[in-house]
Amino acid sequence: MAPLVQRSGDAVFANVERVNAELFTLTYGAIVRQLLTDLEEVEEVNKQLDQMGYNIGIRLIDEFLAKSNVSRCVEFKETAEVIAKVGFKMFLGVTASVANWDADGASCSLILEDNPLVDFVELPDTCQGLYYCNILSGVIRGALEVVSMKTEVNWVRDMLRGDDAYELRVKLLKQVPEEYPYKDDE
Repeated sequence: MAPLVQRSGDAVFANVERVNAELFTLTYGAIVRQLLTDLEEVEEVNKQLDQMGYNIGIRLIDEFLAKSNVSRCVEFKETAEVIAKVGFKMFLGVTASVANWDADGASCSLILEDNPLVDFVELPDTCQGLYYCNILSGVIRGALEVVSMKTEVNWVRDMLRGDDAYELRVKLLKQVPEEYPYKDDE
């Protein structure tokens, strides 16, 4: 399954409209910097980045579904692979690996070796509690909520904090049954 998903991610990336990576990275950095200035508390900035990501994710999923031609995922494991190989490739130009599954298959790690959001970034000592890429956890949470998966997404490792990779922990809290706005007349 993984090679097919990987090829799908490469195909989507080849056909999607792109912006200059440096412009994107510097614009995101300016947003984070402005949040730090306005909110002053690092924990508040983390919350705001997550909320911004959530709002982006609930809109971004429509574009993902329209352009990726990915069929409906049946299991959470399949969903994680699609996020790692197609979603990250489509929107950030990188792929992630899926690892560290728990026993019941409801929690895994998405590990990024490369993260374009952190080019040119060094965290000062005053920002050591900042999850600079917290917007990504919100994007994943928002997108999955639209497709009926209530999740919790947290950073486990961050290279800006001296770790060897970027690792997001994604935990499926519950699969929400799809509700239709009307009942069929019988």
